Amino acid sequence: MSDSIPSQSSSPWLVRIPEIFEGVAADVLKRMGSGSHTRLGQDYYLIKEGTAKGIQQSEVAKFARWNLPMEHSWPCNPQKMDGFIEKAAQTLLKKFGDRNPQAIFIGQLNATSPDKYYKSLASNLRGRVLQVFPKLKVATVEEQDPLAETLFCLVGKEGLFGGMQTPRASNGLYAGGSKYIDQDSPDTISRAGAKIAEALHYLLLHRPAMAKGSHWVELGACPGGMTSELLAREQRVTAIDRAPLDRRLDGRAGLKFVHADVATFEPDKGTTFDAILSDLNGPPEESIEHVMRLTPYLRAKGLVVFTLKVPKIESVDGPCALFRKIAKMSSVAGLRLFAQTHLTYNRHEFTLFFERK
Repeated sequence: MSDSIPSQSSSPWLVRIPEIFEGVAADVLKRMGSGSHTRLGQDYYLIKEGTAKGIQQSEVAKFARWNLPMEHSWPCNPQKMDGFIEKAAQTLLKKFGDRNPQAIFIGQLNATSPDKYYKSLASNLRGRVLQVFPKLKVATVEEQDPLAETLFCLVGKEGLFGGMQTPRASNGLYAGGSKYIDQDSPDTISRAGAKIAEALHYLLLHRPAMAKGSHWVELGACPGGMTSELLAREQRVTAIDRAPLDRRLDGRAGLKFVHADVATFEPDKGTTFDAILSDLNGPPEESIEHVMRLTPYLRAKGLVVFTLKVPKIESVDGPCALFRKIAKMSSVAGLRLFAQTHLTYNRHEFTLFFERK
């Protein structure tokens, strides 16, 4: 099995560039090798001709949250078409049935729209597709083998668009790549909690889930949104901050709070961490230096989840140069960068994943 499309011949592709990067989207697509494109939904771009290498391996790939080779495009208005679900299901079976996808997931082109029609349509279409296809190996999103092909489809007022690719090559386990987190719960402490929840989900593309009881050190933990999400997953957290954590975290099992500046924090002798989490504000060069200083306390192949905060995204070159600088600095400290992405709950920032060599 492979995590990318073997053929490098040009073909249509669907690329998702988050709306926050709309100002540089044209340049991103150009550097990916796209000659012409059509915008679909909220932040999707249908590229007339593209290659896996240009889209997935170019320096600007980090600006694209998700991608998919377009092996089936049906421009239409499903809402005005009689029997759309049955026609679409039978067409997908005819085109992809003998390729034995591990799973089938269908999403909507405009996932955040208040109009629930296409969300319901995507769900109903998937239900019918699962009825007509031979039994699949995988039923749920997180059970997918990241290196086995899945049939992904997106549907919207522009039509139905689908193709087969491994989740890792697509850069996401869902159709569209996003895992949406409920932030309206009274237990939600901050938006940052959604970022680490999605990051842990994204990590399944590259490595097994963290074992229960894994020991994290979180740099700049206040008010505790990320801490709360880690504790909910039965992780242990040493949280460092000059400001106190939210009082709702008082007495939580697995939590050790150190009221100190990250710059002066020194772990006790013999301490070992399974993971370092940094969502620090301020210059990213300073943030990565704090991580580097604590790397000797990280076990072999231990994880680092690092938010690379970009001051202002006015061009592609600035963030790429900053990214290269951070990657080089971390490599000197014995950290290997193995993934990077823009999460649903990131703003002008990227989430980088390292492991200790």
